[in-house]
Parts: sequence; structure tokens; C-alpha cells
Amino acid sequence: MRTPLERAVLDQVDQQGGALVEFTRALVRIPTVNPPGECYAECARLVASKLQELGYDVVILGADGLPEHAPQRPRLNVVGRLGRGEQPALHFNGHYDVVPPGTGWTVDPFAAELRDGRIYGRGACDQKAGIAASIFAVEAVRRSGVALRCAVEQSATADEESGGFAGVAWLCDRAHLSPTRQRYVVITEPLDPERVCIGHRGVYWFELTTLGRVGHGSMPGLAVNAAEQMTRLVHALETELKPALAGRESSAPVEPPQARRPSLNLNSIHAGQTPGGGQTPTVPDRCTAVFDRRFIHEERFEDVRAEIVAVLDKQGVAYELKDMMRVDPLLGDQRGELAQAAGQAIRDALAVEPAFMVSPGTFDQKHVVRRAGIQECIAYGPGRLVLAHQPDEHVAVADLVAAAKVMALLTLRLAASGDRA
Repeated sequence: MRTPLERAVLDQVDQQGGALVEFTRALVRIPTVNPPGECYAECARLVASKLQELGYDVVILGADGLPEHAPQRPRLNVVGRLGRGEQPALHFNGHYDVVPPGTGWTVDPFAAELRDGRIYGRGACDQKAGIAASIFAVEAVRRSGVALRCAVEQSATADEESGGFAGVAWLCDRAHLSPTRQRYVVITEPLDPERVCIGHRGVYWFELTTLGRVGHGSMPGLAVNAAEQMTRLVHALETELKPALAGRESSAPVEPPQARRPSLNLNSIHAGQTPGGGQTPTVPDRCTAVFDRRFIHEERFEDVRAEIVAVLDKQGVAYELKDMMRVDPLLGDQRGELAQAAGQAIRDALAVEPAFMVSPGTFDQKHVVRRAGIQECIAYGPGRLVLAHQPDEHVAVADLVAAAKVMALLTLRLAASGDRA
């Protein structure tokens, strides 16, 4: 049941619909591609300017102390605070970096074309729409003249697509996110506007290098070809490990359903001469591949890694294995205060029954919960999960507005006094 004040807040979201769309498009037009980390400063300034315009106290924080925070490509994090309530804040977070566009697009990936009720572009879904939706959701509450009993914060952060270490992790490590400062954190990832995300699968990125012996291309029998050695290892992982993974299934509510099984993805591979360089008659003595192993809540990391090593060791190939990133699975409680409040906001704003789910991929919830120690953390956003990282990525305007309405109700119920100022 919505109160008159809640209806007024939802009407404010509708009234700002055009501005919400245009701000989303402005964000998408900035090609914040990671790697390597392009145009971060431009995007950070745009978000900071919008927050300042709406009355936030704003700081832009560079990820000092990290090697990736360099003058030519700074890692910048925007944090805005509205209100000065004594209680810990409600915090909305979104990342502004995007993956490379890749191939297969039928539109310019950074033109932010608006067509047939959709905004197209890399990052439109994942997750610049989420940043825009949370900002305009809180603005709808502010324009309704409601007094806040606690501060509301917005952050736009860097490098989530490469682990979030210069973004949310950096903010956590320096106590910009902590239980004494924030009570609730909503991360605006694209997991469908009818769903509340309470966790994620685990991830193990590893680099595998085969070690051969260099030789002349006209006499390969006097050398050991590292690229051919890599094919043996890739084949073994495909034929021995993947069938074992296909036989396991998580009891956690991971979406989409096929992600309830663990997976292994060959992310990249390279051997020999530099791509685009001149031809050289050489047998490659090193070949390097990067793999992405996703694991379910029922698997332990130690077993995940040992299983990979066991398959590799059987092949009789000289290799090196380097751990790149490990994130253990995370599963929150759908009965928690924030998750239940988000679910009720979905019911009241959208007139649908919410679903509680677990993300197939890791996201910055891992840092908020484990580094900062803030347990009341969920993901909720306007994007559709199946469109993330795809060609012709887009967000529907209807979903953008719908999610902003849910966030507005959530803000009103968790952070406002219920009285007009």
C-alpha cells in the first residue's frame, strides 16, 4: 500500500524521466573502457558536477598508493553526500568503467542512440543506467520536500570490471565505506529491475604459461613449440575438467539457471611474434593463456585450484601457473532488512512479486561485505543481466524509470523521516 507521500515521490520520478534519460546518455557517450582505463576523469567530473548541482557535498578521490592510478590514466572515485543525519547513511554505488565494445555492433557503441524506447551503447546496461537511476531516485525524494533522518550517499567508482581494487576496495580500505558511516549499501548492477541480488559466485582467474625451447621455423624438430604444448593443456581442460564441472549444481538461486553450474572460460591466449609485427621464422618458446574459472557456493577454492593442477600435471608439459585473482562466493540473507525493504519497494512500485537471486559473476559486494564489514548490502539496478557485455547493449527507458521508482521508495522508507521538511 502506497501512502500519498509515496505516490508524490513516484510522480516526481516520472516528471524527471526526460532528464534521467539524457543524463544516462551523457554517461554512455564517455568511452570509459577498461582496460586500459580511458576517459575516467571526464566521467568522474560529469557525475561530480551533477551531484553538486543537486546539493551534494562531493569529493573526487584518486586511488593513491596503487600502481594503476597513474597521471595518464588516473583511477578516480566520486563520493557525494546529501544531508547530515547522525545515523549511518544509505549508500548507492555504481561503477562507471565498461568493458571494450568488441565486435558485432549494429550501432555506434558510444553514441548513446535512443531508439524504440531503448538507450544503446556500451555501459548503458552495465551499469551507467544504474548510476543515473539512483541519482534521480534520491532527487525525487528531495524534490518532494521530505526531511532525511540520515544522510544519503552516491558513489561512482573505477575498475569494477577488473576487480574493483582501485574503486570500491580502495574506498573500503580507507574507511570511506565502514559500518559506522553506512548502514545500507545498494550496488546498482544490471540484474533486472524485478529482482534483488543477495550474492555472487566465486571466481578464480589464472595465467597459464607453457615452456618450450626456441628454434628456427625451418627446423621445428630441434625445438619445443610452446603453442602446441598449450593446445594439449587446453584440450585436457576441455575434455577432462569441463565434463566434471557440468555434473555439479548449486543450491543457491543463481541466475541464469545454467550458471548454477561451475564454468571455465579461456579468456585469452598468445604465443610467438607480436600481433601485427613482422614475420619471424621462430618456434615460440612461451605461450600464455588466461582462464576464468567460476565456482559455486558448494566448492572450496583450495579444491578448485587443486583440481586444475591435477589435470595439468598429467599431460607431461612444462608449465607455470600464476594466480591472478580469487574471490570466494558470497551469499547474503534474503530475509535481511535491506533485501526485504527492496523487495517490498518492487511490489509497491512495480506491482510484481520480487525474486531474490545470486549473480553469476562477482561484483563489488565482495568488497563492501568482506573489506568494509557492511552486511546490509544488495545489488539492484535497471539493466537486464543477459545484455551485459553484449553487442548492441542497451537499457529500456521503461526499466530505467521503473528501477528509479523502486530506489526512490527504498530511499523514502530507509532514510527519510516521513515528514516534509
